[in-house]
Formats: sequence, C-alpha cells, structure tokens
Amino acid sequence: MRRHPRRGEAGRAVTPTTAVPSERGAEVGRRIGVGLMYGLWKPRVLGAWKVPASGPLIFAINHSHNIDGPMVMGVAPRPTHFLIKKEAFVGPLDPFLTGIGQLKVDRDTTDRTAITRALGVLDNGGVLGIFPEGTRGEGDFAALRAGLAYFAVRGGAPIVPVAVLGSTERSGRLIKALPPLRSRVDVVFGDAFEAGDGSGRRTRKALDEATERIRKQLAAHLENARRLTGR
Repeated sequence: MRRHPRRGEAGRAVTPTTAVPSERGAEVGRRIGVGLMYGLWKPRVLGAWKVPASGPLIFAINHSHNIDGPMVMGVAPRPTHFLIKKEAFVGPLDPFLTGIGQLKVDRDTTDRTAITRALGVLDNGGVLGIFPEGTRGEGDFAALRAGLAYFAVRGGAPIVPVAVLGSTERSGRLIKALPPLRSRVDVVFGDAFEAGDGSGRRTRKALDEATERIRKQLAAHLENARRLTGR
C-alpha cells in the first residue's frame, strides 16, 4: 500500500530533507557546548533569566568570531537550532551538525528547504538561532538581512537579542584563530520583543519596517551590554 507523505500544520509535505530537526539532538548539542565552552574559556552569562522558558523563540546574535554560535549554544538555558552556512557541513561535521539539530542554509539563494525546516522549529515551539548580519563581521548589528524579520513575523516568535563580547579582543598563543584559553567571554541576553506591528502583515514594506525596528532594538541591547560588561 502506498504511503502518503506526513504533513505539518500548514499542510506542507514533510520529507526526510524538510523534516524538523530533533530538539533532543539540539539538547545533546547544548550539553556538548556546556562542556567545551566552560572547559576552554570562562563564560560570564548575564540576563539568561529573561529568556522565555517555553514557546517559539529566536535568538538574534551578533557575530564577530567563529566561537559565537557554540558559545551561545553552550550557555543558553534552552536548546538552540542555528541556521549555519552550508560550507560548514563538510566531512564528519556534516552528520555531527545535523545530529545535534543544526540547520544547513545556502546563503547564495532562497533556500526553501532551510526556510521550511526553520519555520518547523518555531511551529514546534523551539528556539531558532540567527546571526542577523548574515556573516561574520564587526558584530555591531549595523547591517541586517531581512531573514530575521521574516522568521519572526511568519513564525510568530518573539526575539531575544544576544550580545557576545570578548571573543575577538585577543588571539590565543597556541591557536591564533581562537581567544586565549581560559579567557573571559561575556554573553548578555536581552528582553524578548515582538518584531511585527501587530497587524500580521508580511508584505515587503512590513518586513522592511520590522527589520528597522529589530535593528534599533539590537543596537540598543548591544550598547547596554557593553556598558554592563565594560567592553
């Protein structure tokens, strides 16, 4: 007997490539992150109590160093599914990242598979981790891509701004590409906020307006985080 594809809440067919990543896998990733981040560095976490304990959520994280994602994964109070560039899924890292619930995304095109899976995470009440600047840079939230606004409005998920500070201050002696071992890295979680205007509109204009609201909120959080940490 022929089986019909399983369908999600929105009626979309769910195939092995679009299946929602496992939250159990993301929890395993969080535990691995705890061991590595606290074993190699000295994270100082501020504001974690502000993270809603349940329901769909988006972490919007500044991005200036490769350890920013793993650091947030390890110190966040909830397991997180990050949107990660497909170039990172090479060799043994591919099954590993997939196994711990991370999402492969092609940044050079409109990756429908990644979008479907990310929305599935939010539909299931999970946490989606996004670097809204799109790539590693100054980490100042100066230029945001529209993807964050789309996921927040379409997925009905509040955004928690996250500032990672100290990861680029100095280079390690043994591995220049990493911060010095046992150095302090600050992770500051902010207050959750809604990106939309309450109308539910998902037009280009509405998303552009949401992106600007998000940019202001993230910039204000980063300024406050720097003041709190002295960095």
